[in-house]
Order: sequence, then structure tokens, then C-alpha cells
Amino acid sequence: MSKTEIRFGTDGWRAIIAAEYTFENVRFCAEGVARHLEAIGLADRGVVIGYDTRFGSADFAAASAEVIAAHGIQVYLFDRPAATPVACQAILDKQAGGAIVITASHNPGSYNGFKFKPEYAGSAPPEVVEALEAAIEAGQAAGPPPRQALDAAIASGAVLRFNPLPAYYAQVERLIDLDGVRAAGLSVVFDAMHATGAGVLDHLIGGGKTRVSEIRGEVNPAFPGMTSPEPIARNLEGLAAKIIAEGADVGLATDGDADRLGLYDERGEFIDQLKTYALLCYYFLEYRGERGPLVRSMTSTRMIDCLGELYGVPVHETAVGFKFLGPKMIDTGAIAAGEESGGYAFGLHLPERDGCFAGLLILDLMARSGKTPTALVQELFAKVGEHFYDRSDVHLAGGGREAAIARVAAARPQVIAGRRVLGQDSLDGFRFEIEGGWLLVRPSGTEPLLRIYTEVTDAALVGPVLAAGRELAGV
Repeated sequence: MSKTEIRFGTDGWRAIIAAEYTFENVRFCAEGVARHLEAIGLADRGVVIGYDTRFGSADFAAASAEVIAAHGIQVYLFDRPAATPVACQAILDKQAGGAIVITASHNPGSYNGFKFKPEYAGSAPPEVVEALEAAIEAGQAAGPPPRQALDAAIASGAVLRFNPLPAYYAQVERLIDLDGVRAAGLSVVFDAMHATGAGVLDHLIGGGKTRVSEIRGEVNPAFPGMTSPEPIARNLEGLAAKIIAEGADVGLATDGDADRLGLYDERGEFIDQLKTYALLCYYFLEYRGERGPLVRSMTSTRMIDCLGELYGVPVHETAVGFKFLGPKMIDTGAIAAGEESGGYAFGLHLPERDGCFAGLLILDLMARSGKTPTALVQELFAKVGEHFYDRSDVHLAGGGREAAIARVAAARPQVIAGRRVLGQDSLDGFRFEIEGGWLLVRPSGTEPLLRIYTEVTDAALVGPVLAAGRELAGV
């Protein structure tokens, strides 16, 4: 029987449970991590292993621990589900050589996944991904990985089970004025989406005048009532209704492994990911008075470029994925890095996305300014002008996605949605600069999807530009 070809996308390997995502393949991934750490001389620092609330995640984490322990590498194994950024903080707390996180992030409930975070607690850059994939392939060629039974490994101390949350909570307490947030008297609705963000905000800011009302906090790996645990409007209708019903000031949501943030205003209206990232950067520049570079993916907002000009700070663009954004943030000493999918990282915290931390920064912005989310967006627009965004996802099985991409690659449009095309590039997918905005068509790195994105300065253009993208792709 041929072995599964395991390739990491924008962040880790993901596959359908019991199809390609099997215990055998997870053990091969863990074997690859062990071989990689031995090759680069970091095996003696140990490995953190975390997991989310998905079906079988705790068992897949245990299977990984058995393989790592069999290599004589110390394992620090979560004793409960927790967010990916919690695992990243644990790397620093334990001074480990890296972390394995069993999660499929925002993918549907039929998926699970395997992420590897290097010793600096961020996403693995392309060169590390390449080395890890080669190590996994070498392990597959060698046959079944060695294993040390989990109970025996725990008894010997080769595997140490621990609660990772206290170190994470202590880090957040150091970096955000949580007393100010608690005293602000805000009414917050938080949607945990049946995943790892559950209980975090209430623990950190509950007990004061600010009140946190949590929904979907119970574990349910089927993720009912949503297409997937992705914190975007189509999956958050209950959050919007709860905000209106309670007269809340703001709504927050985090995804399956709580590294992404969704934001709602006091009217129960979704604030898209591009506006959210611009608000976070504006918060640091205007309300905290910080200065330093900003990093954005090519799918994120040009409002960041406007802020860079206004505040005299450089802005760096990367391809899609925190395997590019995180290293660029480290290299440039940036204040923040953000992507269109709702992932935001901050230089004072971790070189990795953190949805709960980003949400707390939004609450701190509200506490410092005394303003509603709606008023803050208007304040931002007064600085950078109005910007409007949307994304269309098209499911294309088999070779349909590749055929669509080939059609876009061959296209040389002069006009899109009545606007002149100013230029095009292929940094990551195919991007078309148009008068008053941009259009991008690219394949998803984690799902069989073709993604079509746009951001424009005229709201009436959003639909026509997306339609033009679908026409270019022939879908």
C-alpha cells in the first residue's frame, strides 16, 4: 500500500479524518518532527504537544507523544484542549525546541490537522516546512515509527502532562491593561464556536464591571449551525442576534484553535477582517503612541499603507500565510502582522496569530477611547478613507481548480468592472491592480477552494469586481 504524500499548506497539514488523516499518518508526522529536531540540534530541548476540541484530537496528540518519547525527546503534553497561541507561549515557557499542535483550525469538522511551531513560537517558514516534509518522507520510507506506550512514558517522566493556561494568562496580564478593561463596564458577547477559546475571556476580564456573555462554549466537534468554525459572518448569525437581544457593546468570536478573530459592532453588524486589522494597527499608532513597521499579507487591507504614510512607519507586504508574515514581523521588528483570514500577531506578544489576544486589544481600544466599534471605524475612515472588502470561495474538485487558475494566469484584461487595470502580478495567485482597488484570484492552501478577493474604495464596485474574478476563472 502506497504511503500518503503529506504536504503542509499555509499552516500545517490537514486532511479528512479516517481518510488520509489516520493514526499511521499522524505518527509519521511526529516521526518527521523528531528527525527534524535531531538534525538541527534542538531535540534536547523537548517538544510541546497541544490539541484542540476536534474529534480524536486528544488521542492523536497522545499518538504523537508516544513517537516523540520513543526518540528520547522530552514531551510536554497538554492536559486539556487549548488554543494554538497557548501552545506557542508554552514553547517559550518551557524553552522547548518546538511544538506539535493537533488542529485543523477553521476547517469543517470532518477535518483534523497537524501543525508544527519552531522554537521561536511562530509558524514554520518555507525552509523549515521543506525540511520537515523531507523528514516525514524519510520516516515513511523507513517503516512504522518507534513508539513508547503513553502510560509507561508518563510513569518514567518521558511525557509530562501539564496545564498550559497559567503561563499564557500571565503573559496576557503583563501586556494588556486588563484592569482598565474590567473597569470599563463593557457588555461583551463572545462566541467560542464550540472550540478552544471557551472560557478564556471570562477568566481574564470577568469579575469587574465589564460583563462577558459566552455562547457556544461547550465542546461539540460537529460544529453544529455553521459550515466550519471560521469566525466570519455566515457562521456567526447567533452572535449577531445575541448582541442585539442583550444590547451589547461588542461581539467577538474565535475559530477552532482560537488563532483568528471575528468582530461585531454594537448594532450586530460584522466588521470585516480588513477593517479589524486596520483598527488594531490604528490602536497601536494612535492610542498607544507606538511606532514601528507594520506587516500585511497581499490579501489584507491597503488601509495599512495609508496608516504607514500618516504615521511615518514602513509597511511590508508578504505572500499569504503566517509562514511568511511571522518571520517578516521578526526580521523587521514590526508592531503587528495581519492577514485577510482574521489572523493577527503582535510584536510585543508572539510572532503568531492570537484571536483572544486580538479581541482583548479591541476591548482595550474601546476602554481607552470610550467609543463604540461603529464610531471607531468612522474615526479610522476619517484618517484613511472608506475601504470595502469581500471574498468569494468556489469549491472545485479534481482538476477544476488548476484549470481555473490556468485561465486566470493567461488572462490579460485591460478593464475590470469598468475600471482600468493598472498592473498585475503573481506573487501568490494572480492579482490585478485596478483604479480604486484590487482583485486577487488564488487557490486555498488548506482546502479544495478557489478564493476570489477584492478591496475597493467604492462600495458599489465590490460585487462587480468579484463577478469579474469569477469570469476570469471561468467558474
